[in-house]
Amino acid sequence: MRVGLISDTHGLLRPQALDFLRGSDLIIHAGDITGPEILTPLAAIAPLTVVRGNNDRGAWAAGIPATAILRLGPVAIYVIHDLKELPIDPAAEGMRVVVSGHSHKPASIERGGVLYVNPGSAGKRRFSLPISVGELLIDGERVEARLVTLAA
Repeated sequence: MRVGLISDTHGLLRPQALDFLRGSDLIIHAGDITGPEILTPLAAIAPLTVVRGNNDRGAWAAGIPATAILRLGPVAIYVIHDLKELPIDPAAEGMRVVVSGHSHKPASIERGGVLYVNPGSAGKRRFSLPISVGELLIDGERVEARLVTLAA
């Protein structure tokens, strides 16, 4: 199973990000969408799970949850925008993966049996950070994260 990861679009959905996400079985947007127009093209590619980021305000964002839990076979994924606001102990709660955004820094690190993945920012460039997206490749209980820098 291929789970496409995107975050921090900030109102900009790059064609390169859409190209990368095509072929995903599921897409996760880890917040800071900043406009509902971003969600329709993503949902047209694959089922979409979205969490609200700190810049997602207004009536359009009111129904978007702050966190989400996905169970894909034996793999549980917790999604939150800002990792610093994580309200649970992922390992104790049986999570295999935590997907977050907010920092705009792509990262993938495993700690205590939990894979923490931040696809970085696919929207407007911030400082000298890359424009990036990611994916989770899930095969049974095995999970691999891949982060990809996009040409800006």
